[in-house]
Amino acid sequence: MPETEVLYQIMGRHRADPLPERKPSWLKVRAPGGANYVRLKHLMRELNLHSVCEEARCPNVGECWEHGTATFMILGDVCTRNCAYCAVSHGRPPKYDVQEPSRVGEAIATMNLRHAVITSVDRDDLPDFGAYIFAETIREIHARVPDCSVEVLVPDFQGNEESIRAVLEARPEIYNHNT
Repeated sequence: MPETEVLYQIMGRHRADPLPERKPSWLKVRAPGGANYVRLKHLMRELNLHSVCEEARCPNVGECWEHGTATFMILGDVCTRNCAYCAVSHGRPPKYDVQEPSRVGEAIATMNLRHAVITSVDRDDLPDFGAYIFAETIREIHARVPDCSVEVLVPDFQGNEESIRAVLEARPEIYNHNT
């Protein structure tokens, strides 16, 4: 019996049945490693920055970074909450870095971005829940790259209206909320 006939029998198919189609190209995820990916990874390490792409182990990091897109994660890489669905490290974070907004601005200027997305870990250990660093990051981006729009994905700030106001006063173009 020819090999193809054996395969059809194993698969429980008849020769007239069409073979399954290949997966669509958009469903395939390439492993990270292109030139832009490597450049962005080097920039993030050089400036000691974090991205939600890496910290949350996003499977699309290679595709996004290869296209020069990243979501910056400020206030460190340790979250004060322990959400079951999230891959970001949790625990007691170190003191926040007051120079981080400047480094984020530098990275965005280096990447020549027209739109920047900023998110963070939850910082329930801080009196303002990290609002000050969010506001300073927005101001730094606007100062360094005036044509860059800034989208923030803020934590809930435990409903603290002063924290929300502080971020809004820095005038992000888009204000979103992580749930």
